[in-house]
This record gives sequence, structure tokens and C-alpha cells, in this order.
Amino acid sequence: MPTNSPLNRKLRMGLIGGGQGAFIGRVHATAGVLDNRAALVAGALSSDAAKAKASAADYDIPADRAYGSVKEMVAAEGKRPDKVDFVSVATPNHTHFEIAKTFVEAGFNVICDKPMTFDLAQAEELLKIVEKSGVVFAVTHNYTGYPLVRQAREMILNGDLGEINATRSNYIQGWLRTRLEAESQKQAAWRTDPSKSGIAGCFGDIGTHAYNLGRYMTGLLPKEISGHLKIFAEGRALDDYGTALVRYENGALGTVTASQISHGRENDLFIEIDGTKAALQWRQENPNELIVRKNGEPHKIYTRNGGPYLGAAAGAASRLPSGHPEAFFEAFANVYGAAFDAMVKKASGEKVESVNTVYPNVYDGVEGMLFITQVVASSKENGAWLPFHHPKSRK
Repeated sequence: MPTNSPLNRKLRMGLIGGGQGAFIGRVHATAGVLDNRAALVAGALSSDAAKAKASAADYDIPADRAYGSVKEMVAAEGKRPDKVDFVSVATPNHTHFEIAKTFVEAGFNVICDKPMTFDLAQAEELLKIVEKSGVVFAVTHNYTGYPLVRQAREMILNGDLGEINATRSNYIQGWLRTRLEAESQKQAAWRTDPSKSGIAGCFGDIGTHAYNLGRYMTGLLPKEISGHLKIFAEGRALDDYGTALVRYENGALGTVTASQISHGRENDLFIEIDGTKAALQWRQENPNELIVRKNGEPHKIYTRNGGPYLGAAAGAASRLPSGHPEAFFEAFANVYGAAFDAMVKKASGEKVESVNTVYPNVYDGVEGMLFITQVVASSKENGAWLPFHHPKSRK
């Protein structure tokens, strides 16, 4: 992994969210500094000013850069000669838009957790703001960072699987089988609250990952979508299970299934892709293996960093020798690394690609919100087929 840059220094990172008791903020902080290309130097770690300042020591953020609010942070950092180069937004969905908008308008690069915004209207507005500003904007669909996901993408785009006919993408969990939100469990509470999570629960939380994974691997452009969402835990306000069928422009069909009520399932994101020449399968809980199948031939198992048969994308995303497992934090860091490359190029005055990037970007974020919006609308219409294509989607 690259450690040097034309800037001759580390990128300066600011963190929004991640205060005491948070999960994803610590993941962002770890991923951001994993390859020694960035240093976490500032943050507004909670919407509660006292908690925000009290949490700073957990990240070794100096007291004078531990801010009590986003507004305070933007104002203070904007005046510093050593201001942050980018901020990571690791807060609940309903807060993403205002935070990201504030920093983008102030000229800061942003790495935002997904879903990108609370609703589609906010996503469309944020897209316009990002395009006007020219900042680097990444969305942490972190599963795109796994080496063998990038290997699969490279193989598919190179034509190794032939024409893609079908994708089956699933994200199955079981942790919300019972109503943990009724017990004030923090992670469950906001994810099942429409005022914080948005119009979808399970499908907004993990269904978007399953859809994005197939989209990233294949490059197929969606055309129409039909969805069915269900609430199985009685009294819950948002879906905890659902399935969607996607028609792609090339005639392929894709299925997306997401569950948070399947007993014994932990974090089982898995995908199968069928092409005219071959098929492949990848599973997040066993991320260092990619299975490729072809009729009449033995199944092939590609391993991460396993040999010269791997493409450049997988090699660039690997840190350890074969046989040593790499996983969640490293994949997250690969999204950061690709965004860092763009930030360095931009700071060096070079032209930066903004649509067809290695990292998920603002356009992917808008498409993710369109996915949620159309699945919910289709489900309310008993699975009616609805248009599903954004004119500015990545190719």
C-alpha cells in the first residue's frame, strides 16, 4: 500500500461522530490511519458537546481540536493553516446531509457513511453541492474494498465471465429477531426509528450494501425494480426483511435479499454472479476466497494475494502474505486509500475523476437512496415494477 504522497505529509483527518459507546466511528478512525497515510487530528465526536469533548482523549485528539459541534469545528478549522484535509461522517442517517453539506460548502473533502442521506431529495441536493465544490466525496460501501471483490470486478469487466445474465446478492443477519429497540439498545434504536433511519430499516441498513456489491462487481446499469418489504417483529416501525428484483439494461436479472431476523446468522453478505462463460461466488464471512465455476471444469478457488493469477486491483488492495487473513478493517481502509489517492491528486493540482472511481462516490450514494426509495414505493404497490435508473450513475 502506498505510504508517500506529493504532499510530503500525512493527510489530516477530522471525525464526526464516534463518541463513547459508538461502533462505526471507531471503524472509520482505524481505517483512516491504518496505512499511515493520515492522522486523526480533530473531531466533533457527539451531538452532545460535553460528551464530544470527553470522548476526544479516546482518539488522542488534542483538547483544542475537540469541538462541541460541527458548526464550531468548521469555523475553527477553516482558520487554521494546518486545517483538516477531510472529515469522516460516522453518525446516524438523519444527520448525514447537514453535516456533509456544511463541510463540502466550506471546501473540505468528505468520507461519509452510508446511506448517504436521509432521503432521495437530500441526496440529489448534496450531489449538486459536491459537483459545484469539486471536493472529493466518498461513501463507505466498505465491502467494495475487499481484494477479491475487486478481483471479481476486474474479471467481469475484462469479459472473463462473458455476458452477465444474473446476480443473486444477499445480506442475512439475525440480531433483530426480537425488538432490541424496545430495550433501548443503542444500535437497534436508531436503525428502527423512521425519524432517524429514514423510510427503510433493514433494506436501508444492509440491503443497500447487497445491491451496491452487485452493481460494483458487474458495472451493470439498472433499469427497473420490484420490491417486497415485510415487518416480522410485531410492533416494529420499519422493515426487517425484504427482497427486490432488478432488471438491468442488458437484460440481466438481479435479486437482492436482506434479513435481520434470521436465527443464527451474523453478518452473511454473499453474492453469486452468472455469466455466459463462467460464474462466481464470494462470501463476506469467508472473504479471502473467490470461487469461479465453469461447466465441465473443476471449480477454481482464488485466494487473496494467492499468486500471479490475481489482477492488479486485488494486489493493490492486499497488505499481508497469502494465508494471513485480511478482512473488515482492511477493506474499509481500502475505500479510504482510494479516496486518499484522489485527495492527493486534487491537492497537487491534477484532474480528478469523480464518477467512475475505485471508491464508492456521491453518485453511488444517490443511486443507493434511489434504490431505497423505489423499493419502498414498489412494496407499497404490491411489488409493482418501477423505473430505477439515475442519469448520472457510474458506468
